[in-house]
Amino acid sequence: MSLSLKDTVLCGIFAVVLPAGQMLFKMAAIADASLDGPIVLRLLKNLPLMSAFAWYGVTALFWFYVLTRVPLSTAYAFSMVGSALVPVMAWVFFKEALNWQMGLGFVVIFIGLVIIARARPA
Repeated sequence: MSLSLKDTVLCGIFAVVLPAGQMLFKMAAIADASLDGPIVLRLLKNLPLMSAFAWYGVTALFWFYVLTRVPLSTAYAFSMVGSALVPVMAWVFFKEALNWQMGLGFVVIFIGLVIIARARPA
């Protein structure tokens, strides 16, 4: 039995919200350059960093909900797609370089996700 539409959508949402948190961490790293003072004060004044921590708290709760419905081995495959989205989002938002190897890797990950999502449990 493959994933229901609802479970597929939930896993897909998680695959997108996870790299969004990585974008917040990158924004925090950029913001850190404009802050001064001791590291502890810079961390406390870094709004993107505090936002990233809050985002990960919310996504951890969402992940917990997903895992009440979907086997970890299947759900985690979607998080790998999220990891593959990070370079694309970094390219869009931060103008970081992409290359054909990254594109090929994303295609391989996506094919693996399709295979896993359609697999029947043993």
